[in-house]
Amino acid sequence: MPPRRKLSDLDRGRAIGWLQDGAAARQVAQRLAVAPSVIIRLKQRFQATGRMQERQRPGRPRVITQREDLFIQRQAMQQRMATANNIRQRLQATTNTVVSGQTIRNRLHNFGLRARRPVRGTTLTAIITEQLA
Repeated sequence: MPPRRKLSDLDRGRAIGWLQDGAAARQVAQRLAVAPSVIIRLKQRFQATGRMQERQRPGRPRVITQREDLFIQRQAMQQRMATANNIRQRLQATTNTVVSGQTIRNRLHNFGLRARRPVRGTTLTAIITEQLA
């Protein structure tokens, strides 16, 4: 089964226009490369409400865009010792988006980046010089 694809506002408008011109839902679905059920639900929603926008969903809307997600990930990968608050400050300075340090930590966790303390081992040159002495 192919991944689900959301219809853009333009595609929804096209679909409604084609349906009003008399095209079958199956034909419209093929043109837009989506399942016919998507077009049928769009048609039903348009007939019931007169609107083609998606309905509101529960939950808090996301503050960070995908582009900002990539910025956060890139900052964490380039500067391995940067803290979440450092990344937050850079994000705010660059994109003027205000988020908390916890949001940055959550996004890094979703990317699979975990906080790790670098382990400093004993230097080998110190051990070798001690053995030679």
